[in-house]
Amino acid sequence: MVASERHTDEVTVECTSTAEATPGRHAGLTARLTVVHPAKCRVVRDLDAAPVTLGRQPPGHADLSVPHPTLSRAHVEIRFDASSNRHWALDLGSRNGTYLQRQLLGTLPRPLDDGMVLRIGDVLAVYEVERDASTRHDPPEVERAAIPGDALALRALRAGVLRASQRGNPTLVIGETGTGKERIAAELHRLSRRRGELVVANCAALSPALIESQLFGHERGAFTGASQRSSGLFRAAEGGTLVLDEIGELPLELQAKLLRAIESGEIMPAGSSRIQTIDTWVIGVTNRDLAREVEAGRFRRDLYARLALTELRVPALRDRKVDLLGWLDRLLGPADGSFAAALSTGAAEAILLHAWPDNLRGLHRLVLDHNGGTAPIRAAQMPRWLMATPERSSPPPPKREPEGSQRTRLPRPPREDLLLRLEEHGWSMRATARYYDRDRKQISRWVEFYAIKLPGRDS
Repeated sequence: MVASERHTDEVTVECTSTAEATPGRHAGLTARLTVVHPAKCRVVRDLDAAPVTLGRQPPGHADLSVPHPTLSRAHVEIRFDASSNRHWALDLGSRNGTYLQRQLLGTLPRPLDDGMVLRIGDVLAVYEVERDASTRHDPPEVERAAIPGDALALRALRAGVLRASQRGNPTLVIGETGTGKERIAAELHRLSRRRGELVVANCAALSPALIESQLFGHERGAFTGASQRSSGLFRAAEGGTLVLDEIGELPLELQAKLLRAIESGEIMPAGSSRIQTIDTWVIGVTNRDLAREVEAGRFRRDLYARLALTELRVPALRDRKVDLLGWLDRLLGPADGSFAAALSTGAAEAILLHAWPDNLRGLHRLVLDHNGGTAPIRAAQMPRWLMATPERSSPPPPKREPEGSQRTRLPRPPREDLLLRLEEHGWSMRATARYYDRDRKQISRWVEFYAIKLPGRDS
């Protein structure tokens, strides 16, 4: 630590730390730290049992150097505790502080959990951990265009997709809305090298009265309006793959027939007395928790057990934090410039900590709702819905409205709160202004209003 170091406002810097690496392993876990903001400072660092110091000029050759002016020379240490089998973060007395999930690190180390966000000066880093030893290999056979991303959760998913495609068992793909489940099903089909077609059926959109004939086919005259014979979706996917999207919407009475088709490879079209043999790989896709649906009596236990022999859980966007800011630029396209690079640290932190219940659709909404403007894009310029529901930990700091806004500004904080924040930030006016996302002059006016005597002023 260098006691004389002072906080500098957010600046554009050239960083040279760009090493990419395979995540470190220790005691059954794989862990790494990824600097995600500013984009030019992006670096991935393996974490194992050896302590790592992150800073502008850390002392050890094995430490992590990020040449950003808001970092102390030795800013924060990441250490491993064998008794708890987890990593901990410890601020080393830095001038600008270290925040974990928006909480200021004190003099005691704090444990790190998967997906936690560290704010180190004006640098943001994401901690990841993966405890499944079977997912440590990122298979090159899986196309990154189909399942993009550098997050450990995505690497584990790609490994699972390859295994599922090789086994050929009925497969269940579970994930929240907007996580790309259909693309994963398409990649499963491609990797399986099945000779037939990929057929996708949205179970929620199938006619309730005709769903059986739509899946298994029907003979002419089987029911009113059946003027022609239909082979059905299972037959259309013969030798290939049938994706049953929203499989949780299937009525209970049809689930028994679906189970028979999966187990025996046989179907009987409506109006027919002849059993037909099929060779169709079934992939169920759903955003429901089918285990809970079973307990509630809305889904057959035997069908779920059969599908869940191979189950792929698609991580939500909030579990892919190392890729979040990059996705913004992917959605905008190269002609629009870099949205991520224009973000202030406060705005980028808000994006990383948001719960993203709508996943990629939520990112689309953010891009559409943002009105543009010159860099840096500050947290106060972010849509209110983004700031309303941080993923976990404490609520976001108070926001200020953009200049020229006619909306009512948030009131000044109580004197006790301002005193607490000043003390937490070493009585630094600049650091306190960063916390409140206000101008430094506004903090000075608050201090004068409350007649607060500062132990010392930074220059």
